[in-house]
Amino acid sequence: MGMVRKAGDWSFKAFTAGLGFTTIYLTATFSVNVYRGLSWNNAQSVSSFFFSHLIL
Repeated sequence: MGMVRKAGDWSFKAFTAGLGFTTIYLTATFSVNVYRGLSWNNAQSVSSFFFSHLIL
């Protein structure tokens, strides 16, 4: 019975470590994507503002 309990403990530790790694990875990639999206949006707004003055 002791081996089964140890195997369960190790599988639970591996599972929670995987969840922790996945959470950190998704948080990091989400933050990078938000930054890229905001940068892209600001670049679009600036260029459209700049070109609208050239047309007028």
